[in-house]
Amino acid sequence: MKRVVITGLGAVTPIGNNVAAYWENMLKGISGAAPITRFDAAKFRTQFACEVKGFDPSPFFERNDARKYDIVTQYAVAASEEAIAQAGIDFTTLNRDRIGVIWGGGDGGVSTFEEQHAAYVLGDGTPRFNPFFIPKRIVNIASGVISIRHGLRGVNYTTAAACSASNTAIIDAFNYIRWGKADMMITGGSEASVTPTSIGGFNASKALSMANDICAQASRPFDVARDGFVLGEGAGAIVLESYEHAVARGATILAEVLGGGLAADAYHLTGTHPDGDGAVLGMTLALQDAGLQPGDIDHINAHATSTPVGDISELRAIRRVFGERPAASISATKSMTGHLLGGAGAIEAIACIKSVMHDVIPPTINTVHVEPEFADGFDLALGTPRHRKVQYAMSNTFGFGGHIGCSVYGKFNG
Repeated sequence: MKRVVITGLGAVTPIGNNVAAYWENMLKGISGAAPITRFDAAKFRTQFACEVKGFDPSPFFERNDARKYDIVTQYAVAASEEAIAQAGIDFTTLNRDRIGVIWGGGDGGVSTFEEQHAAYVLGDGTPRFNPFFIPKRIVNIASGVISIRHGLRGVNYTTAAACSASNTAIIDAFNYIRWGKADMMITGGSEASVTPTSIGGFNASKALSMANDICAQASRPFDVARDGFVLGEGAGAIVLESYEHAVARGATILAEVLGGGLAADAYHLTGTHPDGDGAVLGMTLALQDAGLQPGDIDHINAHATSTPVGDISELRAIRRVFGERPAASISATKSMTGHLLGGAGAIEAIACIKSVMHDVIPPTINTVHVEPEFADGFDLALGTPRHRKVQYAMSNTFGFGGHIGCSVYGKFNG
């Protein structure tokens, strides 16, 4: 099968609206959490989130054109354009029948849906819906818009696998290229769910942190005092292409995708298996696909949402796969970005790729008292970055419904 390399990265995140800012602030241990500004959250049990700050769609859309797209699609376009620019792509010189887009997402244009539905319910009953209401809200529209902007006629779809959606998209894109069915793919994911129904719904399911008074410290993976995740938003984009294709067009190769493992926990509607059965399978399949042994992995970007059950489940799974004292340094970057749901895997894959490129592992912030079961034997990269050789890195994502996605990245050695 063909080798698959990475030639472009793009990001819109709660701690930076491009890859350089995102990576810089991540290494500084900056928290993206703050009181919600999108709506009045005073009556909600959780009143904070990791919102994207200062996002400007004008470089990517004409003013009237921007109104056609929900912000989740705007994030997707901004991230993909950055990745395409870094990759130095001139699509007019390439076979666009063999270039596609596979994108990940969960909620689609949820803010558009809420706004339009509220206007109808609170109005006089006359249906006055925006003519772009349907394309603004459907979850698959980002992949379509990216392809339309560049005339990309290859495989095109959106993966909906909850919080594993964009990792699933990356693995699917990787497979299409290595199977020889595509030369290049734009992949990643986006989410923009900081809305009343999302905050209210996750509050009702007791999934969100309610540490309103210390919101910047609320996401504290593996800490005994953790009380739920912090909702985030944004997008991450990655340009993948076959090694031969990248070399033929003179591209700069950043890193390599080596393997992916997709599985299911098959256990509970929203909870993970206590011993991480699905995570064990996903990580094992990813290692096998990459042709690696557990001891080869230098860094794991954990799913680690800061929920009481999920964090323990994942560390137990890591222990089952990597041993009592894993060689890998483990970080939980959601402590800074919050949880981007369907977009989480994309920005966390970028963090893994940057770790591989620069031999540095981002910190886990806010965690002070690690769960006693894991206080010894695990390097959780607490507080400050780890500077060490990172030949191989793994990104874990797990979603409601039991969806498991694990991907492996490595240095490009020619």
